[in-house]
Amino acid sequence: MNTNIFQLRERYETRLVFRISVFILALVMYFVYPQSFKVMNGFNFLHQLSWLHLLWIIWVIDMIRQFIPKKGHLPLGSLKQFKQFYIPIRKLLDEKEILLAYKKNALDSLKVLVIWTFLVAFIGVLWWAKVLKARELLLITAAFYVLDLVFVLYWCPFRVWILKNRCCTTCRIFNWDHLMMFSPIIFVPGFFSFSLFGLSLVIFFAWEIAFMIYPERFCEETNEALQCRNCTDKLCGNKMIPRRNKNDVEFINM
Repeated sequence: MNTNIFQLRERYETRLVFRISVFILALVMYFVYPQSFKVMNGFNFLHQLSWLHLLWIIWVIDMIRQFIPKKGHLPLGSLKQFKQFYIPIRKLLDEKEILLAYKKNALDSLKVLVIWTFLVAFIGVLWWAKVLKARELLLITAAFYVLDLVFVLYWCPFRVWILKNRCCTTCRIFNWDHLMMFSPIIFVPGFFSFSLFGLSLVIFFAWEIAFMIYPERFCEETNEALQCRNCTDKLCGNKMIPRRNKNDVEFINM
């Protein structure tokens, strides 16, 4: 049995531990050094150093990696917009079924966008009502930073309740994570929030434009690379064990 079968999942579990550490750091600084959050306002970020600069660098590097199609460091669900990860289905498919799959992907993503817009709007109301300040919004962002990987590795409400997709590899909104994560801090006018949210918008539009131009790359009905038998990520936690027939596989829930 291949001992590296869960290599990517193990990396993601390590990243989750790191993200939890980041959240704990933000929580500690919230109580111990609340004035450090002032660098989020205006152009303070460019004039005084703080721990938020390190966090900003980590987040920017994380987003830049989304533009680098390197298998093994990123899951296929995040790379399927690139041509080299597209394997056309060999069998002849019904055009109506394909069109229905494309429409379902588009409609499901629209549902998520509407729900998330309402959530961000609610956060905005709390901001304008002065219930939340910049440091609370940063804590929410750090919490979303953790939840992003919890959803990937363990349980995702979007997958279960809205998208109904099999796993993250087939997830229509996989690369929406940074846009969702940085949405809360957009209400804080300043270089810190605008630069992070702006870069997340670039990733979002690049993903959506790719879907509009190449929808066949995003659907398991048309992209064979997204099907279970070709999966190399194993982020879902299912182990694929080959049987005597190379075309047969067995899944074991871990």
